[in-house]
Amino acid sequence: MTERNRKQNPPTTPNAMMLRRTLFLLIVCGIAAFLVLAAQLFNLQIIHHDFYETKAIDQQVRETRVNAARGTIYDTNMKILAMSASVDDIVINPSAIKKNGEDAELIARTLSEILDIDYDKILAKTAKTNSGYQLIARKVEPEVAKKVQEFKSQYKLSGVQIEENSKRYYPYSSLACQVIGFVGTDNTGLSGLEYYYNKPLTGVSGTTVHAKNAAGTDMLFTSFEDYYDGEDGKSLVTTIDSTIQYYMEKQLLQAVEDYDVQNGAAAIAMNVKTGGILGMVSLDNYDLNNYQAVSEAAQKKIDAMSDEAAKQEALAAAQQRQWRNKAINDTYEPGSTFKIITLSMGLNDGVIKPTDSFYCGGSLLVTGDKTPRHCWKTAGHGSQTLTQALQHSCNVAFMQIGLKVGAERFYDYCEAFGLMNASDDPTAQLTGNTGVDLPGESGSLWWSHKVFCNPDSKSQLAAASFGQTFNITPLQLITAVSACVNGGKLMKPYLVKETLNPDGTVASKTEPTLVRQVISEETSKAVCEMLERVVSDKVEGTGKNAYVAGYRIGGKTGTSENVAKEAETGQKQYIVSFIGVAPMDDPQIAVLVLLDDPSSDCGVYVSGGNMGAPTVAKMMTDILPYMGIEAKYDSSEKQVADKTVPNITGMTQAEAQKKATDSGLTLRIVGSGEKVTAQLPAANTVVAAGSQMIAYCGAEVPTAQVTMPNLSGMSYALARQTLANYGLYVRATGPVSSPAAVTVSSQSIGSGTPVKPGTVVEVTVIDTSDQGRY
Repeated sequence: MTERNRKQNPPTTPNAMMLRRTLFLLIVCGIAAFLVLAAQLFNLQIIHHDFYETKAIDQQVRETRVNAARGTIYDTNMKILAMSASVDDIVINPSAIKKNGEDAELIARTLSEILDIDYDKILAKTAKTNSGYQLIARKVEPEVAKKVQEFKSQYKLSGVQIEENSKRYYPYSSLACQVIGFVGTDNTGLSGLEYYYNKPLTGVSGTTVHAKNAAGTDMLFTSFEDYYDGEDGKSLVTTIDSTIQYYMEKQLLQAVEDYDVQNGAAAIAMNVKTGGILGMVSLDNYDLNNYQAVSEAAQKKIDAMSDEAAKQEALAAAQQRQWRNKAINDTYEPGSTFKIITLSMGLNDGVIKPTDSFYCGGSLLVTGDKTPRHCWKTAGHGSQTLTQALQHSCNVAFMQIGLKVGAERFYDYCEAFGLMNASDDPTAQLTGNTGVDLPGESGSLWWSHKVFCNPDSKSQLAAASFGQTFNITPLQLITAVSACVNGGKLMKPYLVKETLNPDGTVASKTEPTLVRQVISEETSKAVCEMLERVVSDKVEGTGKNAYVAGYRIGGKTGTSENVAKEAETGQKQYIVSFIGVAPMDDPQIAVLVLLDDPSSDCGVYVSGGNMGAPTVAKMMTDILPYMGIEAKYDSSEKQVADKTVPNITGMTQAEAQKKATDSGLTLRIVGSGEKVTAQLPAANTVVAAGSQMIAYCGAEVPTAQVTMPNLSGMSYALARQTLANYGLYVRATGPVSSPAAVTVSSQSIGSGTPVKPGTVVEVTVIDTSDQGRY
């Protein structure tokens, strides 16, 4: 091609073609990239907007939780049972320590010394330099936190931080521990009222939000900060009376020791008119301020184990036992205490009258049984009135009453008393509970309607009539018995009567709740009259060991077999109990005590009358005067009632002699001075009637200690004289005026203990004329 042709028809250059193709590809790729980018932006900003927004906020701001103050728990008289106080958490910021060149070893060493924490553990946390937060110690007391602050200030450390927290304190330590419960390290309720009312007690925490830098620490030069208000928790005012609770715990602990009780014990005191629980005890107790620690005896057994896994398992089991509230978590056969309910059924339906007679030949064969069922008195009680049958705790008579009531009505009454819930399925084994405001309440265990009401068998009806072959909780029993004595009203039991706002105003109030009218007022009055005879009749009454001079007390004994434990051990085990009510002319309080597996080697015959009744009597001796219920003595009671020692110091011998005589005491004078310079026992001490005071007229009062003698098994008169020989004094609980055999069953100061002259020993006396498991 010539030069002219090339000029006229220049060829297409490769560069131009490539440019056009490249441009096309760029446009296509650009559109594609734009579409991909748009899709990704849509994904990030629309579909996953909330997720990435949260991430961004988390990287840019720091939230500090401002804990709400947990509410206080009070007893019924506004005494503090549980409270929170300010403490501190000790935290380090490894990122700040590295950034600011702070001495990690110094920090670890000093915090280890102040907080008593392993040095290597703290040092290892300082090495986590990508972290802005490492917890070193939680809930440090103020005096310890002050030392940390001084260390922090001394070295101008930004990597050591102190954060405000709160800690739960229980001023009375173990008092009512299973009722109050405890909180975990995060201040969340884990048991008892602390758990049940956790939400209102906790309140709502506040939050402070402020900017942070890439290292995770607060930005120094920013004004960004926002605060969201919290709300402190509400407080609880309970029905528990801490004084009544103390009396109950004291006497129940004494009973466990006296009767060598193996499987724990429980007690409940209830206001029979309202259902309010005045006291609830479950032994063993534990310290709420150190709830993970077990008893010394349990810890010794654990320490003796060689296998670490076995130790941990044993520790967990011991903790669960002490945390368990036996009064509501465990069920048992109530035994003869249930006869109160059977009696109420029969009287209310009119199938029996107080004047009716019953014959007990020692046993009774009912339809469906192959062998007769025996009374605790195998020889039989013979002919007896209804009141006597209750006094004797006669199984045969109460089987006859149950048969008169009939299976259908008996079953209906048990439901009405709150012992089970009805079911449309007649084959269903029924359960029920009271709905008390505590966690973990067990349900009862009852026969199905089909089995219990089988027309071809009266076996279950007969056994249930005297409290066997079914299981209920102690709380269910005392709630039902309260209905039997309060005019027939079944009240719902409760523990919290008010919740209070943080400013102290009432947020809510619990009014007594009537569940239903179960029996008539007339029936209830008749039941009260007969229950009083069980205690007051010192010849016929099996509950006479619950007698307290000056008070009208009624009640019922109970002794039942612990079938579940017997199956485990292959040995007979009994649960002995007593439920007492006072005063019987206007019932206000019921007290139930049960002792699980007392020892037959403790020197007292195992029965509710010998063990449960005197324990309730000692509780009532303390509780009734505290409640303001005045003792009213008849002429015979005045002679034997305990006396208050007068103050005779400074009187002449003649004046002192008259004062002692007027007070129901005698007087022995030691020394030849004209006036009394000292006396034994001390003024205002309560001692047995007829006790001999000692007036020292110029003579020295002996200071040498004497050794407490063993009074167990002695008659009351001999015990008094024995103590007098040692210069000691006695105060007794029980039927001291009983015409039958009255002996000492326990003493408040153990034999062999050194004591000062003038010391008063509290003894329990029981009437042992009847020895039966009633």
